[in-house]
Amino acid sequence: MERALVIGHWTLDIRRAAAVVLGALIVAAAAQVSIPLPGTPVPMTLQPMAVLLVGGLLGAPLGALSMILYLAMGAAGLPVFTPTVPLVGFARLFGPTGGYLLAYPIAAYAAGWFSDPARKRGVVGRFSDPGRQPGVVSRLSDPGRQPGVGENQDSWAPNRKQQVGSMSVNPGLAPGVREPWGRVALGVLVGLVLIHLGGLAQLAILTGNISAAARFGTVPFLLGDLLKIALLVPVLTKLTPTIHARL
Repeated sequence: MERALVIGHWTLDIRRAAAVVLGALIVAAAAQVSIPLPGTPVPMTLQPMAVLLVGGLLGAPLGALSMILYLAMGAAGLPVFTPTVPLVGFARLFGPTGGYLLAYPIAAYAAGWFSDPARKRGVVGRFSDPGRQPGVVSRLSDPGRQPGVGENQDSWAPNRKQQVGSMSVNPGLAPGVREPWGRVALGVLVGLVLIHLGGLAQLAILTGNISAAARFGTVPFLLGDLLKIALLVPVLTKLTPTIHARL
């Protein structure tokens, strides 16, 4: 027997807007954890990890929108950027760390795109249910039931044969969609590369030397990036399907 929870469009819009604002605030909070490093104007912060976390959890469009909101808040002068960098407001975007900041929406979009639980061949739409309207979350309580006349057909579980051996251990994923460790790891890696490319480009412009830019803005953070990947992949793999199902 199928149970469906219908969420009104207004409720869903409010939920998504709240998620976008919350994502921006999470990155703002992470920016306050800042450790200056010797020999480089770029401090070590939790911002990149928070950006990829928000992007992965909210999905590509909402994650990118959340980062655009974050940049707008900082450009307007709100204290959401890293406090150890002397520039404030809009000027921060043109300083030594501005390239990283400007790359945040793109990095969040990439992390969300790769982390989407429905991103699998043969799976269409969000959570593989092409008939599900926005705001409708459905679950099938009897995985062996064949949809009958007058019943809503669930594209997740057409028959028992397809489900045998394919049920994900994560209840937020549709049957047949296995744990996306590889895709999530790739999303985090691509997001980190995009952030570094943004930072490297701006530092190269400011220093006039790409080797110096890499020495200041890339090399000191490589070890920390490996740690970010190790921490983010299991968290995103576990939480993303559940969060996506509610947005």
